[in-house]
Amino acid sequence: MVCIRCKMIVKQELKKLSLNYVNVELGEIEIMEKVSPAQLEELSVALLKYGLELMDDRKSILIEKIKKVIVELIHYSDEPEKINFSDYLSEKLNHNYTYLANLFSETVGINIEHYIIMHKIERVKELLVYDELSLTEISYKLHYSSVAHLSNQFKKITGLTPSHFKKLKESRCNGIVNPQ
Repeated sequence: MVCIRCKMIVKQELKKLSLNYVNVELGEIEIMEKVSPAQLEELSVALLKYGLELMDDRKSILIEKIKKVIVELIHYSDEPEKINFSDYLSEKLNHNYTYLANLFSETVGINIEHYIIMHKIERVKELLVYDELSLTEISYKLHYSSVAHLSNQFKKITGLTPSHFKKLKESRCNGIVNPQ
């Protein structure tokens, strides 16, 4: 569960099952009362309809926590200074980074660094679409060493330069506003 809509779906399904929750966060649910195996199964089936699944093994939960920390940091945080992701993850999750990195790679099939890059590029796309910041400002906001570094990484992941991506977005909008 790594998006706001996912949280809304989980809350809705908990309410349908009359399960009172203390907290529903990205990747975590804290339920007030003891949940029976039948209720757990019912919740699991309901969530699967939305492509969500309950996890109860420690490694899967830790993987989701890694994803959650990365998503929150890149998409919902305004960290003022450049941070070291490995130190940040270790501190947030109280685990050695090497352990986290190995577990993530084995389970997810890509390394943490690539996962971070993919999310940073998704964030760049969002910011380009919003058109409120220049590429230099986006580069600074997402802690790239330079605009060139951001542009190279963007092209490597998307196959497009940031300016070409922005032009595609603008041409789509123009086509919608002025259909001819």
